[in-house]
Amino acid sequence: MHVIVPTDGSKQSLTAARKLKSFADPTKIDEITILAVVRPLAAVSFVDDLSPRPKGRRNPAAAPDLSFREAAISAVDVVAAEFAGWGPKVHKKVRSGSPAGEIIKLASTSGADLIVIGAGGRGLSETILVGSTAQHVQQYAPCPVLVVRPTKRSRAKK
Repeated sequence: MHVIVPTDGSKQSLTAARKLKSFADPTKIDEITILAVVRPLAAVSFVDDLSPRPKGRRNPAAAPDLSFREAAISAVDVVAAEFAGWGPKVHKKVRSGSPAGEIIKLASTSGADLIVIGAGGRGLSETILVGSTAQHVQQYAPCPVLVVRPTKRSRAKK
């Protein structure tokens, strides 16, 4: 079985990887591909919320020395580290293009059996919407898709 775990650098994508580990039998999975997609000429950068930040830096986007591709590689490395020693062979990929399109293309060309994707990694969609990338992948992927939604935050009682 081949599983694709995309990351957009959000904590939700790391949660999706951890969800896979929580229920999957590593002896049934041969390969896991961690994929990050950088949008060419994007107005919004690839923001890596997963890697440790150097002291004094609160905002990862404020690091001008990191390119979008380097941030994507860093995020892929963090998610891949979740599977270290777990069993399946882990592949790391960074592609350029439309995130949903590249995820679907990789699933089609690699014969993936499952995609595990976090939903609502950024902004308001974190609590309300599934997320446009996850929704598009779910609709057009050539294999089953597990969409891992954010857990609801409990409200403090007054």
